Amino acid sequence: MKVLVVGSGGREHAILWKLKQSPKVTELYCAPGNGGISEIARCVPINALDIEGIVAFSKENAMDLVVVAPDDPLAAGMVDALKEAGIRALGPRKNAAIIEASKVFSKELMKKYNIPSAAYEVFDDSSIAKEYAKNAKYPLVVKADGLALGKGVLICNNVDEAMNAISSIMEDGIFGKAGKKIVIEEFLTGPEVSVLAFTDGKTLVPMISSQDHKRALDNDRGLNTGGMGTFAPSRHYTDEIHKFCMEKIYIPTINAMKNEGRTFKGILFFGLMLTKDGPKVLEYNARFGDPETQVVLPLLENDLLEIFDAIIDEKLDKISISWRKKAAVCVIMASGGYPEKYEKGFEISGLEEAKKHDDVIIFHAGTKKENGKFYTNGGRVLGISAVSEDIEKAREKAYKAVSEISFKNAHYRRDIGIK
Repeated sequence: MKVLVVGSGGREHAILWKLKQSPKVTELYCAPGNGGISEIARCVPINALDIEGIVAFSKENAMDLVVVAPDDPLAAGMVDALKEAGIRALGPRKNAAIIEASKVFSKELMKKYNIPSAAYEVFDDSSIAKEYAKNAKYPLVVKADGLALGKGVLICNNVDEAMNAISSIMEDGIFGKAGKKIVIEEFLTGPEVSVLAFTDGKTLVPMISSQDHKRALDNDRGLNTGGMGTFAPSRHYTDEIHKFCMEKIYIPTINAMKNEGRTFKGILFFGLMLTKDGPKVLEYNARFGDPETQVVLPLLENDLLEIFDAIIDEKLDKISISWRKKAAVCVIMASGGYPEKYEKGFEISGLEEAKKHDDVIIFHAGTKKENGKFYTNGGRVLGISAVSEDIEKAREKAYKAVSEISFKNAHYRRDIGIK
């Protein structure tokens, strides 16, 4: 089978790495891909948002499957366009991808179907939002309605911070059109857990739990990022919590989407907060998380292509999905200055040495390859994933590999996997 994966980051590298293990895959392509991806797939210079370009390439080159990995093309209807052209595609249609593309939609869905979540209000006028914020309980959370590269969520500890957040999002447009509407919601406390799930719209199979580290600096300080590292499984996600989530969150969500005429087929991501009142949904994503994918897929025992086929054919109930009885840790190596200003184009050294360790996988996020050498080409540069018997041993193994890799202004957290 010829498979095309749309996207260019560490998540896409992890998906391709896992697909390459399938005996059914004969050729792998990625659009646009990155330096590391070019070692296992043919990179095609088509932007991940170019729906016409992706459809045309897929038809001309007889792709058997197209995996649409990022949020933006899903929200723009790439899967719809591929299916209309007769091409098998993995991912939700546009009307289902709205569960991530609009915070307002997802909050109202949860309210309608009694899915546990934070109390909230929606605003499309900044002056009314500011009036509300003056009398609100702090801390609170201000969220841009639309997609904002995982950065459209601002935690405000007082009125001044809330005023600045509302002005920045709604008046200054720091997230563009994504900030035309905002959600202001109560601040939840407790351990945060990510659970990705395979679903064909009828059956839902959760993957192994994981925990992300969003802040740029150690001890969860600094600015929010797309993710500085992750580990799996979560220490807090018990069998009891899993049972509650299946009954009150996961199954009700896919049933709610079906009831709304928005059947969700693909990968559904549940961002959960384990509060003193029980698990609550922080957010939904309509695709594999990044960097959660870099610890979850190395623990998957199944052929990923077979799972994708089962999702598309609505036969997920016919396969048994199993996981390695191990743990994984992924440390993100980023460009100095990320998530704000950073420089690119620095040579990366030590990759070959780091790859020699057993069960260490290096996923490229922002790299390019020129004349056999790798250079930095983004904010998040590499994801160093390691698998071992437990989180502590996986952590030790990941950081040993990190210590062997270097590039100018490299930045990474030193506490991934501790919390």
